[in-house]
Amino acid sequence: MNKRLFFWIGILLTLLACNIGMSTPTPKTDLFATLSASTPLAANPVSTEPGQLATSVFLETPVPATAAVTSPPSTDQPKGRIVYTCQMFGAPSTSQVCIINADGTGFRRLTTDDVRQHNYPSLSPDGKSVVYAAFRDGKIFEIYEMELASGVAKQLTNRLGGLGAPEISPDGTAIIFRRLAPNTNKNFIWWMTRKGESADKISRFAGWDPTWSPDGKYILFVSDEEGPLKLFRSRSNGDELHRVGNLTVGGRGDWSPDGQWIVTYAGDPGNREVYILNIDGSNAHVISPTGGNSQEPSFSPDGQWVVFTSSYDRPGDLNACEIYIMRTDGSDLRRLTENDYCDSQPRWGQ
Repeated sequence: MNKRLFFWIGILLTLLACNIGMSTPTPKTDLFATLSASTPLAANPVSTEPGQLATSVFLETPVPATAAVTSPPSTDQPKGRIVYTCQMFGAPSTSQVCIINADGTGFRRLTTDDVRQHNYPSLSPDGKSVVYAAFRDGKIFEIYEMELASGVAKQLTNRLGGLGAPEISPDGTAIIFRRLAPNTNKNFIWWMTRKGESADKISRFAGWDPTWSPDGKYILFVSDEEGPLKLFRSRSNGDELHRVGNLTVGGRGDWSPDGQWIVTYAGDPGNREVYILNIDGSNAHVISPTGGNSQEPSFSPDGQWVVFTSSYDRPGDLNACEIYIMRTDGSDLRRLTENDYCDSQPRWGQ
């Protein structure tokens, strides 16, 4: 009897010593504190005065309130580059155009005029140049194209009005953009050749923030012509106008490279979220982690990722907006910038 008792006591002591069958609670990690305190330096940071080093974080869970920070395999990295508007001098009136690699390395400021406003950049289809708008005087903004290799910028327009959101067509021959005519409060979608010639209006009613479909046959834009701001689609010449669903959006959207999806943002001001939806407007659903006022999304060239601007670290702070990427299902959130100024209006390209 005593031998049997001693046997079972020995088994129990062995189990306790090895923690067999017992689990240790995993402490919860606060998402925003993690982003702020645990962001690693990019693998090959490039510093160009007066910018900051770009950094990245990796979050594996989709839209959680808490998440662990881990680095994905090196073979699973996003490709391409992202251009965006960077308020390097602390004010929209002196914002610049910057570029960064999709893995968070290679930060570079592109524009060099410290006292002028620059905004709405986008990369050419071949990735060799960037188009953007820059302030001239009064309510006049001009459109420029800059060669990335040389840094040489060419002015394409001359006093057409308040221009913005230029984007080069997939075949590289034309540019669409938004025009606010002088002495009016109406924006319309315009078209011109790649050289800036033959500029003319193509939208039948008010609209702005246009983007080409992958095949160049259609244009997606936003308009408040029928009431609250909605997405609309038309032929590239303005024909066959259709509203895309009923989602009340906040602004600029983008097509997926395969033409099957649209990404945009919606929600109350100060509380926006990134949405993905079918091209007919159906199946709209949030993909961004909540709480950052997420806006201005754009697809990666391979259609697997979305870039956007958000303020996860300091919600409500106008200077806290940074550039983030995530997979199209909302997982694997990564921060690419970390500055004391606002980074916004990102567009992904080659």
